[in-house]
Amino acid sequence: MRPLVLVPCDVKHVEGHPFHGVGEKYINAVSHGAGVQALLVPGIGAGQDLLSLEQDTDIDGLLDLAQGLFLTGSVSNVEPGRYGNSDAPADIKQDHQRDATVFPLLARAIARKIPILAVCRGIQELNVAIGGTLYHAVHEQPGYADHREQDGLSRAELYAPAHDVDVVAGGLLEKIVDAPCFAVNSLHAQAIAILAPGLRAEAISKDGVIEAVSKDGQFLLGVQWHPEWAFADNPQSKAIFAAFGQAVRHFATNR
Repeated sequence: MRPLVLVPCDVKHVEGHPFHGVGEKYINAVSHGAGVQALLVPGIGAGQDLLSLEQDTDIDGLLDLAQGLFLTGSVSNVEPGRYGNSDAPADIKQDHQRDATVFPLLARAIARKIPILAVCRGIQELNVAIGGTLYHAVHEQPGYADHREQDGLSRAELYAPAHDVDVVAGGLLEKIVDAPCFAVNSLHAQAIAILAPGLRAEAISKDGVIEAVSKDGQFLLGVQWHPEWAFADNPQSKAIFAAFGQAVRHFATNR
């Protein structure tokens, strides 16, 4: 059996009913690009007291089964109160069930040094989980460009290269992609504000947004762009998922 990688679900409403799911592009990329078996993790059930539900969920039991954790992107945002932001607008899209699932998973996966790959919302969850903060609207900050997707474009146009990122020398990402600079897509409104203690910046956009991070002592890579989109046609994306798969298999062998 291929190693298992946990993939937490988003919770979305379809025809008035909540559904737990993960976009197929993420499942394809982690399954075929990393060569592992994706195991979808439903969000913690809705309720008045999500904190107690977090405490009652068998997170350690899930991690006993798994050799990796993959955090996907989403249209929802991390709940601003988790990083002390009281200025975010009330109508910001949120997914409290995903938050309640991912944050305890992240804390214990990091403690166990389980390989982690985090994309878009995932890098934001990662930064907040370790003690960093976010801009809820980076385009409103002085000096930063607008990193959001444009309306009215096809999916191929939405995920087309939007800007370059400069890779920080000597880090994990440089070893993976073997390139000082490359183009990425851009479909995010939030971005890292204060980098969490213990995280290292791995790539930075021309306007200064932190686009990738890592952490010493384990395979932990977060990227702000979407490498899962058409991953097989992009050399950097292929390299990222291949490196994640290699780390997962190494962890499984040496567990």
